[in-house]
Amino acid sequence: MLRQAQGLVCALLLANAAGMIAQGTGGAALQHETSSIQVAFDTRQPGLRSLSIDSLQRGEFRPSPIADPGASPLEYTVSETDGWVRYALASDPNHPVWELRCDADTLRMRSIYGPGGASRDLTLRFNPDVTHATLLGHVTPSGDVALPALLHLPGMGSLRVYASGTSSAALHYAAQRKGTAFVAITFPAATAEHPSIEYSLQSAAIYPVVPGIAGDVRFDGFRRDYLDIFQLHAVTHVLANNAASDSCAITAYEDADIARYTPELVKGLTALDLVRDTLDHYLAGFIGCGLKGYHAFDAGPEGDTSINTDTDAYPSLLIAAYDYADGSGDLAWLRRNYAGLRGWTEIVTAPNADGSPLIEFPASGNTGSWTEKITIRSANWWDTIGFGHQDAYSNALAWRALRGMAALADRIGEQADAAKYRRRADQIHALYASTFIDPASGVVAGWKSADGVLHNYYFPFASGIAVRYGLLDDIQGRRAMNAILAKMDAVGYRNFSLGLPGNLVSIPHADYVDHDPNWGGGKLPDGSDGFQIYENGGATACFSYFTLGALYHLGEKQQGDRILMPMLESFAHQGFSGRGPNGKTNDWKDWNGGAHGYEGFLLDNYYTFLAVLDRAGKVATIP
Repeated sequence: MLRQAQGLVCALLLANAAGMIAQGTGGAALQHETSSIQVAFDTRQPGLRSLSIDSLQRGEFRPSPIADPGASPLEYTVSETDGWVRYALASDPNHPVWELRCDADTLRMRSIYGPGGASRDLTLRFNPDVTHATLLGHVTPSGDVALPALLHLPGMGSLRVYASGTSSAALHYAAQRKGTAFVAITFPAATAEHPSIEYSLQSAAIYPVVPGIAGDVRFDGFRRDYLDIFQLHAVTHVLANNAASDSCAITAYEDADIARYTPELVKGLTALDLVRDTLDHYLAGFIGCGLKGYHAFDAGPEGDTSINTDTDAYPSLLIAAYDYADGSGDLAWLRRNYAGLRGWTEIVTAPNADGSPLIEFPASGNTGSWTEKITIRSANWWDTIGFGHQDAYSNALAWRALRGMAALADRIGEQADAAKYRRRADQIHALYASTFIDPASGVVAGWKSADGVLHNYYFPFASGIAVRYGLLDDIQGRRAMNAILAKMDAVGYRNFSLGLPGNLVSIPHADYVDHDPNWGGGKLPDGSDGFQIYENGGATACFSYFTLGALYHLGEKQQGDRILMPMLESFAHQGFSGRGPNGKTNDWKDWNGGAHGYEGFLLDNYYTFLAVLDRAGKVATIP
């Protein structure tokens, strides 16, 4: 945890320094700026007109994400005295019900209970197209977020949120993606029981200390955005793509891998706590994206329900469980939940009809097997591409998950299980290279379909994960990564500020699941008219970690840095979030930088930061 020194005095920039301030939408706003906070207080009602933070104190205040909450049903008088902006009901102007001020690194909001009991809660409403705010903390039984907690603003930094005046303070947390998208954080007003409550929002830059990068501004994107991957869903209360998007079992390991290196978020709350709370939901029966029966939280009765479990889903959850148990040392949690983890592992190790120890998906993955009308999605995260039967990515995750589960079983005396899981992992390892390496090119193919055909479209992440996890020997690994880099150069992909393409060769129509041109589906047989769109070769930071991790694992620091440094520069300017001029979002782009995404904020992009730790040799080895 790195906390920067703060300025001592707030600068008053506009409006009257004391006395009454003009009311209404045309009134001036009180604006204050410190080295880490830039704020304008609302002149109509308790709240903010704008807020921006720069946790690194670089003088880089991004546009405010605060959305106008609309007019209040109550009329207020607003004044500023001794640095406090005071809001009193017009019917009782001598008794403020809210007081707000900025002090160095802290924004303070004080609610005072009035005799009439008319004070209202204060809500900060964020526009996710500017920054996708999230509130990180322990969720109470009523669905609020207990304090202390962390309000994180991607691209800006964090605010640690504390409360005094009550021992049970909690914030209301809401978000939606349909219609007018928003994320809303509500600070409850004081009550007769708790007549004065003060909320303190203290700016913070939270990231792990990495040897060799202190003072290197190239890593500012890493420092400011390290926590961006953690997005607590406002409805389901588990980690998700963002605060109002899908909660995905298939991405749980990405959150967990980053969490185990994350400093404490706020006193009493770690990122691993968020992972544990998420796992507890899954162990209690929560169905996230990637699991059979998943139905989006806001899809309504007409929404699709998943008919299969993706092959990467349970491996992802098991890796997350290993990260939590190993990273926290919480053996009590492990013992308490071992039966549930064993159940997930039994699904991963269930025998296949063909007797293969590799994990398999029910869909064949055969060329031409995907119908024009989508009836089934593919085997893994890349759900518009025809991954089926045996896929290289899911089997790499399964190998890692089984190794981790064997280590956990050993730790609590379940030796028979440990031996079983380790044996199955060894069997996957023994077959991996011979199954998935394309002998002509040396790269790891995406999948082997049920008809025995390898489907190789030069997926950098497929070769990358195999090399990084040690599923290829040194000679095989170097050949695979050299071939990937050579193909990248041959097809002319050099703008690494956009991230990396998921595949370097267009995927034919007959091997693509979704034939909608918005999602990379082409009409031409070779799929070239859909190439560079979304998952059909679109550029993204998602899954780029595996390519970078593989290069650093092989000692190819120069090659890794050639890709990583432009990406870090993009992260520093929110290059992988928000919307492009065409209205689509920047989490996916074509090779010219045109936006082709729809999420607006996708946690997988920020898994890239694990590469900064890998670069320094700080990522734990697979057990």
